Amino acid sequence: MYSVAALYKFSLIENPETLQVELRKKLKNNLITGTILVGEEGLNGTIAGEQANLKLALKYIKSIHGFFDLDIKHSESKENPFARLKIKLKKEIVTIGDESIDPNKIVGQYIDPENWNDLISDENTILIDTRNDYEYSIGTLKNSINPNTVKFREFPEWVKNQNFTKEDKETKKVAMFCTGGIRCEKASSFMKKDGFNNVNHLKGGILKYFEAVDEQDSMWIGECFVFDDRVSVRHDLSVGTFDMCHGCRMPITEEDKKSLSYIKGVACHKCFNEKTEEQKARYMSRQKQIEIARGRNEKHIGPKDLAKK
Repeated sequence: MYSVAALYKFSLIENPETLQVELRKKLKNNLITGTILVGEEGLNGTIAGEQANLKLALKYIKSIHGFFDLDIKHSESKENPFARLKIKLKKEIVTIGDESIDPNKIVGQYIDPENWNDLISDENTILIDTRNDYEYSIGTLKNSINPNTVKFREFPEWVKNQNFTKEDKETKKVAMFCTGGIRCEKASSFMKKDGFNNVNHLKGGILKYFEAVDEQDSMWIGECFVFDDRVSVRHDLSVGTFDMCHGCRMPITEEDKKSLSYIKGVACHKCFNEKTEEQKARYMSRQKQIEIARGRNEKHIGPKDLAKK
């Protein structure tokens, strides 16, 4: 069993390049896999490893100046959900495309999961899912608004197109949520800058809501998309029922796999006509190598790559 930790925090990092090197060294020594984005505005990522190793890795990350209260969501996976370790430098640790938006300077109100249902049950609350459309499609909170974004950076434009009135901005309560809390936190910074008075976001995101709220009291419908090989998780944080098309990286169901357009590891009904024959041939070759490695009880991409990263 592997322990998985989704983590993030907005906190000023003076030398991201140096931290990138140190993080890679420390986590590699603890056999950690996953991805962490490092930028001047903070850290964002999901990592996995054996329980004792992950505990040591998280202890190190929390020892970094400004990250002692790092936001962490824990879950488990029977298999390692990541193939390798990646520590990436980014201008933004979650991209909204507007450098004037700075959660280290202004954000909305953090709402604990235990108090979330009361807020979103208020008729004066505008409930917004700040995730992308494909994430919304497999599960969301009851009565939430879907901005229909393909990428998070489209969110500001969506807000502007809603033609919210001055009265809306002054009197309405805005409640926003996302998977782990980082996108809705940055979105809250944008909404405050845009003139909204009462802006709230779910502390720790959906994953923390799953941890803190009993399923019988939950207002969640469906499963929650996660950015690793689990694809989705249920309310009890167990691995969900969705698979992933490795052609377009979109979640698919067992019913979707019955489509004539579905080719394992290559394409699904959502992307089959968008892929060139050259791409399909390349993906087929990759899938063949994966199957050969699996037959040998080996990983196609895995621990051997850790030493190269």
